[in-house]
Amino acid sequence: MKTSDFDYFLPEELIAQDPSLARDESRLMVLRRDGPGIEHRQFRDIIEYLSPGDVLVINDTRVIPARLYARKEGTGAEIEVLLLKQLTSRRWETLVRPGRKASRGIRLTFEGASLTAEVIDTTDAGGRILEFDFQGNFEDIIDKIGRMPLPPYIKKYPHDPRRYQTVYARQPGSVAAPTAGLHFTPELLDRIRSAGVKVAPVLLHVGLGTFRPVKADNIKDHHMHAEYFEITPGTAGIINSAREKGSRIIGVGTTSTRCLESSTGQEGKVNPGSGWTGIFIYPGYKFKVVDGLVTNFHLPCSTLLMLVSAFAGREKVLQAYRTAVEMRYRFFSFGDAMLLL
Repeated sequence: MKTSDFDYFLPEELIAQDPSLARDESRLMVLRRDGPGIEHRQFRDIIEYLSPGDVLVINDTRVIPARLYARKEGTGAEIEVLLLKQLTSRRWETLVRPGRKASRGIRLTFEGASLTAEVIDTTDAGGRILEFDFQGNFEDIIDKIGRMPLPPYIKKYPHDPRRYQTVYARQPGSVAAPTAGLHFTPELLDRIRSAGVKVAPVLLHVGLGTFRPVKADNIKDHHMHAEYFEITPGTAGIINSAREKGSRIIGVGTTSTRCLESSTGQEGKVNPGSGWTGIFIYPGYKFKVVDGLVTNFHLPCSTLLMLVSAFAGREKVLQAYRTAVEMRYRFFSFGDAMLLL
């Protein structure tokens, strides 16, 4: 299957530059895998599609202010650093721009804090391994000098950066938001729980694996970058119990879905634990545990669109995307949502 099989036309003006005024005011396209037709609702109406006993699985990762600005020692050249993955207490895998100015051995100084770093290695993905030197708590330092690492298609920094966090974000470590969760409010989640639906958290720190573009012509030649995940015994128990009763498991976002599918055996039982997953889901994949999916509209030719196509069928998904364009849905991180059942 070719990467170009997942291309579609999107007018640039449909790429949302700002979040909706209220999180749950976003539009919601409802698509059923086993039937024709599309429903057009508001996101807060999602509760009408959930049943008592269902489990809504959320990713409670928190986006860190991972974009840092530094200067090269000796020349003063400006260097932009994007933190990707923590390797040790002081070493991080990063993306550095411009990369040509960040060869092994150079040192960087960061503005606004007593923080320096040395480039100690390169990565297969073209990144850099940095070893940081600092006093105190690294998280406190980047909270002070870092910026939210927004996707390049968002051209302005949001007035309220908290809108690029889910309301249930808890564990810091992501460099991009699990955007399907941005539509939920505390009040909507309370209503969902009151309706007898369980809300269970998992963790997947969003990194390069999620947003790295597919450059291979054949999607099977694409290699996913591994991302850290955790599933607690409590969450695994909730999901396994629900499945035994015939209830549905609905993943909020592609990250929650990848986390669940990485931890589920062929018999459909979710195993608690933690580790790194490089799972790449594309058409032909047989889902083991996820029965429904809440997701945003994704970039053309992306691994995220391939996962959605694996779940609901490529032709059906691409037709739904064409409908979304015709009806002026808002796309990508700050855009509208889909519910696939």
